[in-house]
Amino acid sequence: MDVKTALAKRKSTRAFLNKEVPITTVNAILEQAKTAPSGVNTQPWKVAVLSGQSKKDLEQKMESEFRAGNKGTMDYQYYPEQWEAEYKQRRKACGLLMYSTLQIKREDKQRQLDQWAANYRAFDAPIMLLFFIDKIMEKGSYVDYGMFLQSIMLSAVEHGLATCPQAALAEYPEIVKKELGYEDQVLICGMALGYEDTTKDVNNYRTGREDLDKLVRYFS
Repeated sequence: MDVKTALAKRKSTRAFLNKEVPITTVNAILEQAKTAPSGVNTQPWKVAVLSGQSKKDLEQKMESEFRAGNKGTMDYQYYPEQWEAEYKQRRKACGLLMYSTLQIKREDKQRQLDQWAANYRAFDAPIMLLFFIDKIMEKGSYVDYGMFLQSIMLSAVEHGLATCPQAALAEYPEIVKKELGYEDQVLICGMALGYEDTTKDVNNYRTGREDLDKLVRYFS
């Protein structure tokens, strides 16, 4: 598969088949992804791979906290505190597209809550990946991490798998680190990994992208 095809096929998948992903396949993806560049070759990534009972135990704890109304606090500020108009508009359009696809109405708070709770189960994918970084690392290493994450997602496409990168899986870092033993690390995000369920409506929409003339300026 060429890069153009992999980039086009990659999407945030939110419904997965109940089909096991061999750990050998997960390792093959991570082996490819670890070739991503990093400043002075620091390779700041640390990855926890969860499946089976360990995944069930952790996701139950996170979902229980969410359903109890206990909002988690990430280890770092992911989104801006004040949204400027262009980003606010894209954020709103993204949410409306998903809820309209699922026919979840604004007043149906229970279905909205249930849909969001699925985040903490990694959308029932067989594999949950969690990504950590040493506290001493600075913003440059977070840039490096983005390249590593994209490499995982593109490699997954080549292996016939689907992914969803998830900030939500980092919303309860105390629970995650206590459960897995990463107390001295920053929890960056998580990722669902598995085989896409193509019959589910939630997987059958795509968010748009801006035209280049809104994003790029040319100088010569």
